Amino acid sequence: MSDFYVKDDDELEFVIQEAKRYFEGSKPTHDWHHVLRVYNLSQHIGRKEGADMRILAFAAYLHDVGRCYEEEDISICHAEKGCEIARGIMERIGMPKDFMEPVLHCILTHRFRNNNVPETIEAKVLYDADKLDAIGAIGVARAYSYAGEHNQMLISDFEHDYDSDLHVDHSNHSPIKEYKVKLSKIRDKMLTDEGRRIAIDRDGFMKDYFERLKRECEGEI
Repeated sequence: MSDFYVKDDDELEFVIQEAKRYFEGSKPTHDWHHVLRVYNLSQHIGRKEGADMRILAFAAYLHDVGRCYEEEDISICHAEKGCEIARGIMERIGMPKDFMEPVLHCILTHRFRNNNVPETIEAKVLYDADKLDAIGAIGVARAYSYAGEHNQMLISDFEHDYDSDLHVDHSNHSPIKEYKVKLSKIRDKMLTDEGRRIAIDRDGFMKDYFERLKRECEGEI
């Protein structure tokens, strides 16, 4: 996958190169390719929704720079840590405050936790783009990649009605549980019209995939 962005934008180029440093040695589920996919999705959705594309570009490339800290210490919120890092990067190239603050709002709210609610169209677009990368074909691939990273089960009970607030016990978790507990609910959490349109299609793919997986596991040809 190629990086594409506004050519001759030296400030954005600097941000891209700085952001990449935080993904050295990252696991496949949240590596630089995830950032590129979120960037591409956010650019597509942003154009449809009338967002400020430059704010969105900076936010997309910087949105997960704090994740490596959260993976080392789960008490750290990667969105909050990402804001701290992103602010430092943008200050070093003299970005004005009235540009930085909208970018930082996008980064802070892309998790949509606690009171950190996306309020701008750019923040809503980034939130949708990030969540869309967790569903569809790429969502299934990432779920199985994550399962491999944490030595989870390949297959688990299809019939159990899992609690949506289930605490993940990695030894008894699987992509099937992840789908039922989390991924199947993402479609209804989209914040933009275009995000919802894409989510419906991706959700349909996942549903078909896990239904076929169930049939195959039960011996159907």
